[in-house]
Amino acid sequence: MTVAAAPALRAHGLLARAARHPSFLIGALLCALLAGAALLSLVWQPYPPAEIDIPNKLKGPGAAHWLGTDSLGRDIASQLLVGSQNSIVVGVIAVGIGLVLGVALGCLASARRGWVEEFVMRAADFTFAFPALLSAIMLTAIYGPGLVMSIVAIGIFNIPVFARISRGAANAVWAREYVLAARAGGKGAWRITWNHVLPNIANQLIVQATISFATAILAEAALSYLGLGTQPPQPSWGRMLNEAQTQMFQAPMLAVYPGVAIMLSVLGLNLMGDGLRDLLDPKLARAR
Repeated sequence: MTVAAAPALRAHGLLARAARHPSFLIGALLCALLAGAALLSLVWQPYPPAEIDIPNKLKGPGAAHWLGTDSLGRDIASQLLVGSQNSIVVGVIAVGIGLVLGVALGCLASARRGWVEEFVMRAADFTFAFPALLSAIMLTAIYGPGLVMSIVAIGIFNIPVFARISRGAANAVWAREYVLAARAGGKGAWRITWNHVLPNIANQLIVQATISFATAILAEAALSYLGLGTQPPQPSWGRMLNEAQTQMFQAPMLAVYPGVAIMLSVLGLNLMGDGLRDLLDPKLARAR
């Protein structure tokens, strides 16, 4: 076997294990449905999601409106499809903020140690005192509600999460023999971090990113439910829940549809994260 063929064989083995992992397959399918709904809504919607049709309000599912209409006559299916865009946008950007800044701080703390590590970790502890919801309320009071403030608040909360994970994983890598050999060979801290530390902690970061993505979707829904997130007329699953509570006895399905959408999205991301943890962890992979 040539050296060039080794990565291909490892990839083939990973795919073979993934095909036998039910949690990963179910999670990947649910995530594919979420992504598919968002992509479909970019090119097609049954009706404009903000179109008001009072004569047809609170209609049940039918040929004209597959999932019915809300109290203003807006098409529920269209709102769910377009609402998936917000969930993905918030998740991608907020997790990206936490991933980039958090990993940079965690690797800095691990590479420098001493007072730098202590400062970064204490700053992370301080940030944990302001969860996404509290941060969003504070930012809303200053700058006003909106999707951008939700993304910023959730992203800030993700920074210490990734900083702690990357710092702990990086500390373990820095103690490995090949890193000690690289240091003895004259490699600097940043070159070691780029060439050795980051590739070896990438698996843990990928798993955490999927879990943080699910948390971001929940946080965005909660903020929109409270009126701090996505603002009308842009559809949002959380705001759909808020608007449905006044018709809970008259039209309970108005709350069921966005609730199920949130549940399936979060469930899919968590299942895929658990599956990736099993597939990417060498010890767990050997056990399977």
